[in-house]
Amino acid sequence: MGRQRRLCQICKQKGQRRESVVYMKEHRLALCEEHFKEWFERRVRETIKEFKMFKPSERVLVAVSGGKDSQTLWFVLNKLGYDADGFFIDLGIGDYSEESKQKVLELGKILGKEPKIVKLEQELGAPLPVVQNLVMGSACSVCGRIKRYHFNKVARELGYRVVATGHNLDDEASSLLANVVNWNVKYLARKYPVLPEEKGFPRKVKPLVKLTEEQIRLYADLSGIPYTDRSCPMGDTANLHFYKGIMEQIENHARGTKYRFYFEYLKKIFPIFNSLKEELVKGELRRCTVCGEPSPSEVCFVCKLRERIKEKSPS
Repeated sequence: MGRQRRLCQICKQKGQRRESVVYMKEHRLALCEEHFKEWFERRVRETIKEFKMFKPSERVLVAVSGGKDSQTLWFVLNKLGYDADGFFIDLGIGDYSEESKQKVLELGKILGKEPKIVKLEQELGAPLPVVQNLVMGSACSVCGRIKRYHFNKVARELGYRVVATGHNLDDEASSLLANVVNWNVKYLARKYPVLPEEKGFPRKVKPLVKLTEEQIRLYADLSGIPYTDRSCPMGDTANLHFYKGIMEQIENHARGTKYRFYFEYLKKIFPIFNSLKEELVKGELRRCTVCGEPSPSEVCFVCKLRERIKEKSPS
């Protein structure tokens, strides 16, 4: 996607001369601000319809982090007329979490919606920097498990059957590459823009999967969507950036590769893995005996973590 001086192609067709704000090389399309926004919103709507993500009548809980992707998702779903509410988890990572929360609150005011906020320190008894020292694994892995638990729990408690996340085409193509290289078949069996409601979990959807990071950033900037550009200071993103970098090199060599790689996988390969899902994704889920949420073990990860924090806390 470039910003060369070109005329908007849609305006030209109407006999108007308006300079474009973007030229999307992979689509061979130059658009002005008005027509880029229309194109972006239409692409989101078509994605929701194509993958049967949710009906216009369904309430959607958007997992917002304060970053451009999730903020844009919350904004555009409301602009398209969907009943979408924001949900933010305050991880307690110093001024990073505070800035992220302020961006979420700022967008909530623009949309006229009060975001639902969970403070991790109140839920677990400690913020993420403390929690990370009590368990094995990277901060990203621990954080991911905690977030998924709360997304599921809050959605169920508040009556949302759909949870939406801001994953984009760059995210999905690079993670697909990483999991193909490492033949993570459990992941590949569930690599789809929609995960159905099952076993006590709400439906999970990714309406931005046909849009790149650049396109999302441009839409956010043109629409005045508040967001933080800071990366999480606890994030172990070296592996993620490596595969994103590889995909970007391939994309620069052959435009449209990211899109073909991901969507051809969904069309041709995912059905094969998904048909073997029961065999590949082993382990029965039960109800946690403490909180009642779905868990592969008698006591779920978060409840075990909560108990460990209690034990370590000074009496």
